Amino acid sequence: MNYMTYDATDISTPTDDAAKQAAPEAVEPQPLRASGDEHPTDAPLSVHDLTVAYHRKPVLWDVDFDAPQGKLIGIVGPNGAGKSTLIKACLDLVPKASGRVRVYGQPYDEQRGLVGYVPQRETVDWDFPVSALDVVAMGRYGKIGWFKRVSKAHRRASLDALERVGMADFAERQISQLSGGQQQRVFLARALAQDAQLYFMDEPFAAVDAATEQAIVNILHDLRDAGKTALVVHHDLQTVPSYFDWVLLLNMRVVAAGPTDEVFTSDNLQKTYGGKLTLLDQAAEAMARQQ
Repeated sequence: MNYMTYDATDISTPTDDAAKQAAPEAVEPQPLRASGDEHPTDAPLSVHDLTVAYHRKPVLWDVDFDAPQGKLIGIVGPNGAGKSTLIKACLDLVPKASGRVRVYGQPYDEQRGLVGYVPQRETVDWDFPVSALDVVAMGRYGKIGWFKRVSKAHRRASLDALERVGMADFAERQISQLSGGQQQRVFLARALAQDAQLYFMDEPFAAVDAATEQAIVNILHDLRDAGKTALVVHHDLQTVPSYFDWVLLLNMRVVAAGPTDEVFTSDNLQKTYGGKLTLLDQAAEAMARQQ
């Protein structure tokens, strides 16, 4: 702000016109940028003003939301919308340009034991020489500790997780010898073996058979019934209303987020997908069936 100054020997006062000319112009107050403290500390996941860029090109821009406790949350949007990047940024697998992520009010590094992760199948080296049981037991390492032997109790917990996904009979089978759907079930079992409170699943339904899809849906319902939270990247708009309680519509930024019956609307889908009318027609049919 500019202030008028006077010579100490000058006792004259400025005229009204001079004062008006010297007065600074009024400036509209700018809204204060939220600090992130407004997010609830008991939310399983809070994402505040998250921006992620690859080679200086934004992939996510100012993403901000709170995931509710005990809900199945679908992350939905077109290809290239940043859905997988969102999960990876929450897990510190890709760097953030700005913003912050909190898991139950604390940084992810301090809450790793509360988080389970099912990656995309394409990102896994399925030729690595380990059995299905070995893969699932990796989910127990947070409780076992690295470079320690797997105890009978942890082995039993791993077998129980395989049983839950219908893969107990394949415990000793090399993962390279499993079908795509069976491999997906094994990774789901690994996440279950972690006994987490918050789960991230990146396209678990992609390229799986009907039996595996139903098995995944059943596991998701079990997690919700146990009060746990799952965020799932999903592409099939027709099944969103029946699979998820809450939905995050994403296209680089959050288009809408909230309960599925409130947010998963034709208007919001049009904003998210633009002119991809075939997808929108399929979604409209799915919503009509739910009503």
